[in-house]
Amino acid sequence: MGPEKTIAPAVKTPALKAPLIKWQKPMAGVLYALAAPTIASIYFFGWRSLALLAVVNLAGFLAEYIFMRVYYKEPVSSAVFVTNLIFTLSLPPGLPFWMAALGIVFGIIFGKMVFGGFGKNVFNPAMTGRAFIYISFGVQMTSRWVEPFVGYPGGFGAFAADAVSAATPIAKLAQGLSVPKLSLILGNVSGSLGETSSILLVLGGVYLLVKKYASWRIVASGFLGFIVLQTALWLAGVPKAQDPLVAVMAGAAEFGILFVATDPVSASQTNTGRWIYGGLVGALIVLIRTFSVWTGGVMFAVLFGNTFAPIVDYYVKQSQAKGARK
Repeated sequence: MGPEKTIAPAVKTPALKAPLIKWQKPMAGVLYALAAPTIASIYFFGWRSLALLAVVNLAGFLAEYIFMRVYYKEPVSSAVFVTNLIFTLSLPPGLPFWMAALGIVFGIIFGKMVFGGFGKNVFNPAMTGRAFIYISFGVQMTSRWVEPFVGYPGGFGAFAADAVSAATPIAKLAQGLSVPKLSLILGNVSGSLGETSSILLVLGGVYLLVKKYASWRIVASGFLGFIVLQTALWLAGVPKAQDPLVAVMAGAAEFGILFVATDPVSASQTNTGRWIYGGLVGALIVLIRTFSVWTGGVMFAVLFGNTFAPIVDYYVKQSQAKGARK
């Protein structure tokens, strides 16, 4: 028999610790683009908006962290912070903290985690969560608006705006009342936390497009679909159809088209599909505002668009495949 082979004991090397968060450059870009509207929400509605964002971030992060660690063994995607921010900026200033937390947890779990996590969700998780609390807590989501702070130091000198009921610009327009265009541009009107200032939203949207963090096809077709249909209904004298310029600045149309519809996961994935999807979302906002009891329409328009995006992509690819075989 030969000499016995000595087998060295295995040396256990410490496993590399998985990162807690997986940061993605496009997601950071969206956060930068929404920084100005976020700061403006403090100026217009007080520091409570920042506290609300903190609660939503904590609840949303924990919901995704638990699922990713337990079921998927992967780090949390930085996209969760984009979802949290978009969700928060779409809320009324006085919404109770626990309702906001419940909404974002629902959105993260049933809008993203049940589909397999980031990159696999069909619906925009921020709008999924908002739709849940919109249906569950209609009064708090639709009727408890406050007047914004004006002048120096604005909301930077207070925790929250006075709980004075005031109709949002889109609700006033639906009632036949006028809203000053300058107020819509600057943002000193009642409304959701980050959707009131047209100029800040446009500047943030331009940043996304320049950096190529958002599809210009979705943005272009979204505004085109909105403006064309809104103008047609307005010129035809349809009740509730408003001046297109005022209508696009009032409510959340700009916010929805620039920051929500352009979600790279729940939107169409083909270039042709993006044109169709964006136009569909823009047109649906107008139709819902004009012919339904919902004065906003953006949330449902985006979710409807998400529903049909995979179908649109399927037929676009089928058409392209047939063309290639000819």
